[in-house]
Amino acid sequence: MRRLNRKKTLSLVKELDAFPKVPESYVETSASGGTVSLIAFTTMALLTIMEFSVYQDTWMKYEYEVDKDFSSKLRINIDITVAMKCQYVGADVLDLAETMVASADGLVYEPAVFDLSPQQKEWQRMLQLIQSRLQEEHSLQDVIFKSAFKSASTALPPREEDSSQSPDACRIHGHLYVNKVAGNFHITVGKAIPHPRGHAHLAALVNHESYNFSHRIDHLSFGELVPAIINPLDGTEKIAIDHNQMFQYFITVVPTKLHTYKISADTHQFSVTERERIINHAAGSHGVSGIFMKYDLSSLMVTVTEEHMPFWQFFVRLCGIVGGIFSTTGMLHGIGKFIVEIICCRFRLGSYKPVNSVPFEDGHTDNHLPLLENNTH
Repeated sequence: MRRLNRKKTLSLVKELDAFPKVPESYVETSASGGTVSLIAFTTMALLTIMEFSVYQDTWMKYEYEVDKDFSSKLRINIDITVAMKCQYVGADVLDLAETMVASADGLVYEPAVFDLSPQQKEWQRMLQLIQSRLQEEHSLQDVIFKSAFKSASTALPPREEDSSQSPDACRIHGHLYVNKVAGNFHITVGKAIPHPRGHAHLAALVNHESYNFSHRIDHLSFGELVPAIINPLDGTEKIAIDHNQMFQYFITVVPTKLHTYKISADTHQFSVTERERIINHAAGSHGVSGIFMKYDLSSLMVTVTEEHMPFWQFFVRLCGIVGGIFSTTGMLHGIGKFIVEIICCRFRLGSYKPVNSVPFEDGHTDNHLPLLENNTH
């Protein structure tokens, strides 16, 4: 009874076979079929390699939502060198809430040499080249996001020891925590002092001829410090052509959550527009000489996530490549063979033409071809 059930089950399974086996004696091979098979296998191999490279690659997914975090503080990371001595300049932040954050809360004033060494100039040149490429090809930002990790550093390399050069500039570096509202970070003449109506700078004791706000921005970023990410103002250098010159940077900051396979960080992207002008009250150009960075925060938050093709999708695409090439090459081979057969048949039919009959003396004709033909001249 069990054997009978097994036989019925096997016969039922055999009837459901979608891949019938043809005996080898019924299979006929041909040179054209072999050529098509070689082309198909080569194409499958190339497409499989390309598909595997796509599977290994990743891409960045951007999602946007309203930023609901207004209570936390915003971190500003600063590394700026000004072509004036440290005792003559002061830096601080004043926001729209009339809250002043003095530079003593996190910034360090360090005497430095403004002119770069050959190694530092090469670093700055390469950084400016990257910045120009980023402005032309925005997709390169994805490459920077994917390659970012906290242990890397894009900071200016240290200067080689040279005792012949005395410090003629001031490097202001460190970080400040400010409110998440629009504000103004500025570097101008004199140290900042609190004032009932805001704040002021003690600039009266500084000689006007010593004003020089030529500066170099080695690094400026917002949020968590991720050194491997290149920001829009990194490597910027401005040379003042007048003592009374104002440099303005208008910055729009976008909160960004970055999640890649190498790093997860709460950072900020920003865009910037620049303006510079000479202060001349007689000509109607009013203001204060210095470096002013006016920033404003966007209400949107961007979540940047690195994604990877799932294995099941890669497997489905691979099966589609193999099956599609087999089907396509089989159809093309069949069509080609059919066309060749039609052309060959027409050629054969055209070769059989009627032969002119040979008359006899008695009036009969011979429709057979002569075995020998005598050529008489």
